[in-house]
Amino acid sequence: MAQRRIGLIMHGVTGRMGMNQHLIRSIVAIREDGGVPLRNGDRLMPDPIIIGRNRERLESLAKQYGVERVGTDLDAALADPQNEIFFDASTTQMRASLLRKAISAGKAVYCEKPTADNLEDALEVARLAKQAGVKNGAVQDKLFLPGLVKLKMAIKSGFLGKLLSVRGEFGYWVFEGDLQPAQRPSWNYKKAEGGGIILDMLCHWRYVLDNIFGETKAVSCLGATHIPTRYDEQGHAYQADADDAAYATFELEGGVIAQINSSWATRVRRDDLVTFHADGTHASAVAGLMKCYTQSRVNTPKPVWSPDTPQPINFFEGWEEIPDTQDYPNGFRAQWELFFKHLVGELEEFPWSLLSAAKGVQLAEAGLQSWAKRRWIDLPELKV
Repeated sequence: MAQRRIGLIMHGVTGRMGMNQHLIRSIVAIREDGGVPLRNGDRLMPDPIIIGRNRERLESLAKQYGVERVGTDLDAALADPQNEIFFDASTTQMRASLLRKAISAGKAVYCEKPTADNLEDALEVARLAKQAGVKNGAVQDKLFLPGLVKLKMAIKSGFLGKLLSVRGEFGYWVFEGDLQPAQRPSWNYKKAEGGGIILDMLCHWRYVLDNIFGETKAVSCLGATHIPTRYDEQGHAYQADADDAAYATFELEGGVIAQINSSWATRVRRDDLVTFHADGTHASAVAGLMKCYTQSRVNTPKPVWSPDTPQPINFFEGWEEIPDTQDYPNGFRAQWELFFKHLVGELEEFPWSLLSAAKGVQLAEAGLQSWAKRRWIDLPELKV
């Protein structure tokens, strides 16, 4: 068994998502387990260099997690031929320009979503990557959630019959920052800094809809800024001008209708922070992050509407949980391992490309346009 080192530039991993999911639970975890196993018995060992502006913070993070290389000079890291991959988890507004620079340097690129804050830039970086012949990908972590893996299996098996509709509920109450500290950063609520739940979440919903329920063809979306005044990390009040809720309806291929509510101004009374309820002619399924429940046609109760008597049916009964029949690793790590295998040629196709990510930006842009124009927006096919 041989070990192959692969140099990896990690930019923007001092932030919450980049640090927790990508650095600690993906790359550090892979290194601790001896690298990514390949078919021939060899191991692919990522050798990260974490890049940012604050060297002291970078060195502290590196020391804590056994990372040997840090730097503040991105250009120098890109010029080093030993670094084969560039990864970005910084702000959305910076991403397209950083990806252009990395592609120009001949690096494979992998990044968080959205890949840009507008469709033109998202398509351009996908086009540049194709022209340069560099392997590329974007994070689509929700496809690896156990609940959605089980839901996709239920649909693919034919258990639900003809799929009719999908209802998604996502969100929770994000504290304003006065009564309790906010659990999301203040830039999420500022248009000038790339905030807004439509840009953030419709990019997710595009790949979830396309990969599990059917290709997204059109959208009707209404956004809202429900909480106008919030408090930043220093405790200063500011006016939130980005949307903190979105109410969207999607037309999918085959006539399937999907509705997804996304909100940072709602209180949770459901099984999880996100749930998807899919109805079919033969059965229905409800999935959260980890679990998925089904109810077949023959197990469906027969309620009768009566406003004069208490409801005699417990509607949570009669649903069966799909059991765990395999291990479900951290979704971010699972996709990282697939990208590494794609990079060395062990995995020929990597469907979660920059073009796939551009479709998410297309949907977010169409959602904002629908809100502004108060009408349905069709989604033409994207090509590079």
